[in-house]
Amino acid sequence: MADAKSETQSSNQMWGGRFASGPDAIMEEINASIGFDKKLYAQDIRGSIAHATMLAHQGIISAEDKDKIVAGLETVLKEIESGTFEFSRKLEDIHMNVEARLATLIGPAAGRLHTARSRNDQVALDFRLWVKEELQKTEKMLSALIAAFLDRAEEHADTVMPGFTHLQTAQPVTFGHHCMAYVEMFGRDRQRVRHAIEHMDESPIGAAALAGTGFPIDRHMTAKALGFREPTRNSIDTVSDRDFALEFLSIAAIAATHLSRLAEEIVIWSTPQFGFIRLSDAFSTGSSIMPQKKNPDAAELVRAKTGRINGSLVALLTVMKGLPLAYSKDMQEDKEQVFDAAESLELAIAAMTGMVRDMTVRTDRMKAAAGSGYSTATDLADWLVREAGLPFRDAHHVTGRAVALAEQKGCELAELPLADLQAINPAITDKVYDVLTVEASVASRTSFGGTAPSNVRQQIVWWRSRN
Repeated sequence: MADAKSETQSSNQMWGGRFASGPDAIMEEINASIGFDKKLYAQDIRGSIAHATMLAHQGIISAEDKDKIVAGLETVLKEIESGTFEFSRKLEDIHMNVEARLATLIGPAAGRLHTARSRNDQVALDFRLWVKEELQKTEKMLSALIAAFLDRAEEHADTVMPGFTHLQTAQPVTFGHHCMAYVEMFGRDRQRVRHAIEHMDESPIGAAALAGTGFPIDRHMTAKALGFREPTRNSIDTVSDRDFALEFLSIAAIAATHLSRLAEEIVIWSTPQFGFIRLSDAFSTGSSIMPQKKNPDAAELVRAKTGRINGSLVALLTVMKGLPLAYSKDMQEDKEQVFDAAESLELAIAAMTGMVRDMTVRTDRMKAAAGSGYSTATDLADWLVREAGLPFRDAHHVTGRAVALAEQKGCELAELPLADLQAINPAITDKVYDVLTVEASVASRTSFGGTAPSNVRQQIVWWRSRN
């Protein structure tokens, strides 16, 4: 019983003299964040070391106390990483857990560490450091996914496949060109990541509770030590800002949407009805009852992660939408959303990179489907404009009649006899058959950004120089 009383008194000391008694069980349950913010331990200790070093440099604490603090924090770091550190819910969060252990290790000198700072700017620093590191990790993972697509695009620059609009066959494209569409998508995601790092590259430490501090601190020194471009410029905004977390979640949601679109195509392409690709066993599962089944579960789970990540973005936007300046305890609800979204995004990118590299592309099925649905009809219309001088709307009408006739005869456009085509429009000559193959169609699309194999290879070279 005495131990329990002692622990309660210790908790009260952390709250300070304002409260005569500790929080009851409900308050402890709603208030404690150590269950999830212990993930910030490395950032917390790194920030504290930089802060203590600056305090000593400015003569605010002694060099002797600084050395004790730094050595003690390094010990705490080793304990946490080795798994011997005991986290306490009574101490609420990672900051108080670290500080309490530091006090046990080095005594009164630990109390000088919190000079000229608050938990408000401390948590802003820890969280910002964590998100910055996560963004840097995301940038590398996106680069690996882009590299996987570049390899497949180069391999299949000439592989013809049907291009779709409304999931209906539209015009022939190359699989290499289709892969490069995802390179563009994930390239934009990566650029958003880089912009986000630039936006958030400011150090919050030294803003204190909300008004700054009267101690002669050097915020530029701590910013440099922690790898930030510069310190933040307004102490009120510093402790109340979670834009960096919202921007991370926004980027994650957009990237997850791109991953989900790709996952949907993989699911469709791997069906027997399409048969464009075959997934490796590493990214598929079987059925408990149907032995012939090979399910694209990895792609389906990537698709599902998008809902989870989107939910995290909406949750944090909702938390932040009504908060007055400056800090409010509501902000404690920011971290779990970001942590969960980051874990989901990492897993989704890794899984998709593996699927892109491992899947078998069935070029025969793609080519067979490329000419279906009269996919070269636009090539016939273009030929009529270019060679017969028809206005495009007239050419469009003539082509529509040719398609209707081919449907009636149950054949492809290229299989219609010349006499039938000339009966629709006498300006058509036998040269039209040169443009009605899928290979000729894709080869002709040489406009910048088009599907012609030569274009695809040029874009691959451009992207490889930037990846």
